[in-house]
Amino acid sequence: MYNHPAAAAMRKATLPPVPPPTTTTSSLRFRGKIWSENNYTKTIGFTLLLFLAYSLGKYSASKPVLLLPLPPPPSESISVETKNTVENKNDGIIEREDHPVDIINSDDHNIFGTVCPAAVDHPNPNPKLVRQTIIDRVFSGVSPWSDFPPPHVGKFLRPRKIHGWGSTGAVFRNLIQKVKPKIIIEVGTFLGASALHMVQLTRELGLSDTQILCVDDFRGWPGFQKDKDIRTVNGDVMLLYQFMQNVIQANASESVIFLPFSTGSGLESLCQWGVYGDLIEVDAGHDFHSAWSDISRAYKILRPGGVLFGHDYFTAADNRGVRRAVQLFAKVKHLRVEADGQHWVLHDDSIGN
Repeated sequence: MYNHPAAAAMRKATLPPVPPPTTTTSSLRFRGKIWSENNYTKTIGFTLLLFLAYSLGKYSASKPVLLLPLPPPPSESISVETKNTVENKNDGIIEREDHPVDIINSDDHNIFGTVCPAAVDHPNPNPKLVRQTIIDRVFSGVSPWSDFPPPHVGKFLRPRKIHGWGSTGAVFRNLIQKVKPKIIIEVGTFLGASALHMVQLTRELGLSDTQILCVDDFRGWPGFQKDKDIRTVNGDVMLLYQFMQNVIQANASESVIFLPFSTGSGLESLCQWGVYGDLIEVDAGHDFHSAWSDISRAYKILRPGGVLFGHDYFTAADNRGVRRAVQLFAKVKHLRVEADGQHWVLHDDSIGN
């Protein structure tokens, strides 16, 4: 059949039009149901997630935090070594050797690091040289006894005010007779009762050139001046000046010199300057740590053949501090402790001390 364009157009015009797509009520309901179910599912899921997060937060807050132990430090941190200075006191010469020490496992609490040089008066004890060393180092070469007392404090001082504890015990005469010291170091002086007693003993025993070095900060302790009737001027307690007045009154200024510092600082300075004592008395702090420090530092500057002793071995002031420190130190250094009245005396039996 011949397809003429006009005929084709005529046939197309006679065909019924195709209706547009229509949405039935049932299909709309079906699609709405699907949307509602999806939305409901999302809402439920979000709610459950929120509840779960809240529950976990509340649970974790109600439980203590568990701290896991830290891993051990690297092995090299426990193998650190240092140098322990060991003293050999032979023939009057103090030799020192360095030995490696495990600082973690060793008893390094008894190691006081400052190395003391050779004695300033080596090889022969020279009290005058030691005295001048103190005057030069502490007082810039000018004797503290010169022009004493200063005008502004003289009116606050008593001509003589002596007070001490166990300051005249038999131990002083016993040890001075035995050791015949050229240099006596007193750690803890207060008003100078025991120092002046030792001055008297050295004179009686013909040791007139003996020098007594007193190490004390001369500050006392809180409230002590009320009981001891020591004046205070603008916060400065007159303890040092009263001590000096007592020495002047006893005509002992040529035999006594002092270091007005804490015992730790004073003893370390003596060590650094090479000042050693033939006889050293420790009578300062009475708690364990103070006594331990004073005894340890004093022992470093004890001349070979010298004797270290102290007070409050059998007194109420000991409070177990002094006695424990003495006994522990003797154990560490392999020394023997002897009680002499209220005092303790350390002996080194290896050298017949």
